[in-house]
Amino acid sequence: MNHNELTYEEAIARVEELVGELEKGETNLDALSGKLAEAKKLLALCREKLKQTETDVNLLLNDGKE
Repeated sequence: MNHNELTYEEAIARVEELVGELEKGETNLDALSGKLAEAKKLLALCREKLKQTETDVNLLLNDGKE
């Protein structure tokens, strides 16, 4: 799965899915690090999307005020 093609909502849903799997305690040790690495990448993607949206909104709100 290419994370860069995910929407914010899809990425958050996948993170929630991963957290749910981890909370159940049924993840074996070999899969644990892979799931944590995936969650870390997804969260970074979400942060970047939020940051870009904030920048875009600020630009729109400040358009014409200068």
